[in-house]
Amino acid sequence: MGKEFLIAGNWKMYKTPDESRQFIEALAGTFPETAGLTVAVFPPFTSLAVVRCLDRKIRIGAQNMFPEDAGAYTGEVSPLMLRGLVDFVLVGHSERRQVFHESDDDVNRKLLAALRHGFLPILCVGETLPEREAGQTLSKVEGQLRLGLAGVAGDAWANVTVAYEPIWAIGTGRNATPAQAQEVHRFIGGWLAERAGAGAAIQVLYGGSVKPENSLELLSQEDISGVLVGGASLKVESFSAIIHSGLKLLGA
Repeated sequence: MGKEFLIAGNWKMYKTPDESRQFIEALAGTFPETAGLTVAVFPPFTSLAVVRCLDRKIRIGAQNMFPEDAGAYTGEVSPLMLRGLVDFVLVGHSERRQVFHESDDDVNRKLLAALRHGFLPILCVGETLPEREAGQTLSKVEGQLRLGLAGVAGDAWANVTVAYEPIWAIGTGRNATPAQAQEVHRFIGGWLAERAGAGAAIQVLYGGSVKPENSLELLSQEDISGVLVGGASLKVESFSAIIHSGLKLLGA
């Protein structure tokens, strides 16, 4: 089997429902449905119902999810509420960890809840700039993998995706070099293969100031199987250009 790419766009706290619909309708016309390529967007909760069935080429994900099915959790969104609206769920994004103080245990509970309800979780891991400068990148990532994926077993591994997002490169315009990203991706791939089995083929995405200008070189790296795009996913032209980097490497 050849390489397969997942091109995902995390919109964060941007776009109204109308803006989300207009974006999807415009994006859908810019690329063909192609074997080996999955395109997904992660709109705000308020837009999920609007964009869910607009175009089958574009899959939908949630940016977050509470691990309990129901209860007195004002302002939260449960797995049951997301059924029929999304395929993917982001867990452990650095903004959830840093701004909202989510622990590795919180992340793990969300990931297991996502699997339990049939969603495809994308576990985000990554180090801060001081951790990288101290040579702690791989130990930090290993710890987040070990704690975030605790309890995953058997066939469930096939539904997991990992996104490596160096925190110092998110929204800063400063990205890891392709060689730096590849080094961490190879480590993550080896760690996952030891636990899930080499045949599980878990995708590992790179995120952190991904732009049209660097997407082709990043996707060309041996162990990078997609990208999680932030700011560049908010404009049709730039996100489409990144999708076309994947298409080019697939020979489409």
